Parts: sequence; C-alpha cells; structure tokens
Amino acid sequence: MDCFRITLFGHRDFCATRETEGKLYDILKDLMLKKSCLEIYIGRNGEFDLFAASVVKRIKKELDNSSCSVTLVLPYKVKDIEYYEQYYDDIIIYENEEKLHPKAAITKRNEWMIENCDLLVCFVEHNSGGAYKALRYAEKLGVETINLFFWSF
Repeated sequence: MDCFRITLFGHRDFCATRETEGKLYDILKDLMLKKSCLEIYIGRNGEFDLFAASVVKRIKKELDNSSCSVTLVLPYKVKDIEYYEQYYDDIIIYENEEKLHPKAAITKRNEWMIENCDLLVCFVEHNSGGAYKALRYAEKLGVETINLFFWSF
C-alpha cells in the first residue's frame, strides 16, 4: 500500500497558540480521515516538534487510527532511545556516510524528510535558521507546503 507522507517541522524556539494548534489539528485530522494510509515524519530538535507530535498523538487516540504512523527521524544516534520507542510508532536514524557536525546532520536529516514526503506542514516565522532553509529547500523541490505561521489568526 502506498502511504501519503507528511513531514512536520518548525523553529526550535516556538510558542504555541490555540490558533496554531487548531489549524494543525484540523489539517492532520482531515488527512487522517481521508487517507487510507498516512505516515508522519517528525524530528525532535525543538519546541515545535514536541508540540506537533503531541497534536498528532491526540488525534490518533481520538480517532483510534491505526492507519497513521508517526515516525521520529533522528539525525544521529541518541542515548535513551528506549524512551522514544515507547512514544513513536517507528524511529529512523538518518545517518549520512560522512561524519557531520550535529547541526549539519540536522540539515541533512531535514532534507531527507522533505525529499521523502508528499506534504510539508511547518511553522516558519523567521527568514533565517534551519527551519527557514528547509522550507526553501522544499519550495525548490516543488513539495506542497503549508506554513502554519501564515495560517494562524
């Protein structure tokens, strides 16, 4: 079965609002109801990632949705992986052949997530930083993108 893949990411420093949460909730719930198979890729390098993961998990629980999986995509191996295995449905450790600085590894991981998704849902407010660069990369590749910053009320 061919799954529809979504990548979620945003700024490391992020302040959640009810409007942003509501919009993300509506988008993801709609997709979970419409798609027979949904894979969601998410990192864990900032406040937006944690926020988005909690919204996804809440919707999955409400819908009792087993056709949606949440995959944590890590840029390198981490300690205490057992903790993450309990929270996420799957974990991918994206390791490039090169030994990269952690920030460079996060950039490469973000690029992989974008290259392997059908839709990017992000929160990019600033025109600098890793989330901004990843958004520009997605636009360059022609990936369908929803930036929640512009969808917020």
